[in-house]
Amino acid sequence: MIKTISTSELIALLQSKNAKIIDVRPVEAYNGWQLKNEKRGGHIAGAKSLSAKWLNYIDWIEIVRHKNILPENDIVVYGYSPEEAQKVAERFKNSDYKKVSVYNGFLNEWAPYSDLPLQKLERYKNLVSANWVNDLLTGKNPYHYNKFVIAHAHYRNRDAYLSGHIPGAIDIDTNALEDEKTWNRRTPEELKKVFESHGITSDTTVIMYGKFMNPNNDAPFPGSAAGNIGAIRCALIMMYAGVKDVRVLNGGFQSWQDAGLEISTADEPKNSVPDFGAEIPQNPKLIVDTPEAKKMIASPNAELVCVRSYPEYIGEVSGYNYIEAKGRIPGAVFADCGSDAYHMENYRNVDHTTREFHEIADIWKKNEITPDKHLAFYCGTGWRGSEAWFNAWLMGWPRVSVYDGGWFEWSNDPENPYETGVPEENLTPGLEK
Repeated sequence: MIKTISTSELIALLQSKNAKIIDVRPVEAYNGWQLKNEKRGGHIAGAKSLSAKWLNYIDWIEIVRHKNILPENDIVVYGYSPEEAQKVAERFKNSDYKKVSVYNGFLNEWAPYSDLPLQKLERYKNLVSANWVNDLLTGKNPYHYNKFVIAHAHYRNRDAYLSGHIPGAIDIDTNALEDEKTWNRRTPEELKKVFESHGITSDTTVIMYGKFMNPNNDAPFPGSAAGNIGAIRCALIMMYAGVKDVRVLNGGFQSWQDAGLEISTADEPKNSVPDFGAEIPQNPKLIVDTPEAKKMIASPNAELVCVRSYPEYIGEVSGYNYIEAKGRIPGAVFADCGSDAYHMENYRNVDHTTREFHEIADIWKKNEITPDKHLAFYCGTGWRGSEAWFNAWLMGWPRVSVYDGGWFEWSNDPENPYETGVPEENLTPGLEK
């Protein structure tokens, strides 16, 4: 029998370093969305996110250990319902966790009272769930948006869109927003035309998402299967340009499928608008170019943050079939993306939703990637850097940008220095722990 604990018992346990409080609600609720009309949004301070949805994955115990939730910990599970909490608690028990209890007072005894601590993602509203998007489509969304566009991002792969997308979503090729020679954002004049042709003004609410299709590095265009990385890249450029309300579907098309919602194969027309409505760019500080990146490397108050894989970072591979140069920018700090140029495993959960933000921030800080500095995230050409940047921006970090040129632009100039090999300093190796 699994013990049910009271609010006072939970408060006492929070003082113990051995206690692990487990939030099994959807990750959106953990981040701050009030999905059950609770008085306050967010999670119990210090809780770990372990969505009950992940019980369906065969490697559940690996997810648990990845979060450093160990058998010797005092485990307390809570969710929206006793049944949900009990189900996860039983899985812990069946996995040789001895000290497991449940707390069923979150909705009625914790959330209503401001003296009991909650934490949430600062800009959680910009990371939305599939159900939120569906409510928007069906007119149930309480925010009553007058103008919105749902955009399925892809890289030269309309088949990814036509084979199944969110009903009413238009497609947008990342090439429309990126120069195909440099992979940097296009000029303000070009961006203005693209937004207008896609029905987007500065006052349009835009919901971006992509479809993960298991990228293969041996394919001619691996990025065409990279899904939400490209969607977040588009979101960055839109925000840079001046779209005031850009949202990203957490988990991309995978979340829509997981929610069992209707899928369309219609080729939706793009309803153009006569004018974007603002001078581009409205937020130029979101992107830095090479001259400013060089100044940041030399500054004690800034960091250039390398969001590449470790083999790319030490110069074993370039990461791309169109980049020959191997190595890294001297002085940049490492923030490991995952396995290669087309994956972001270290920033995501098993269902492609964004990783628990406390985990990302804690590991960044070990490498002196901290919110008091101006940070410019970069990768090869901007996609992975944009996803890492988005995480920091969602956390409310005040001075975060993307170095648009990345390794591609840096390595194309023979005057720029570079390094290979394992750095002498003892850096924390990425985000894998």
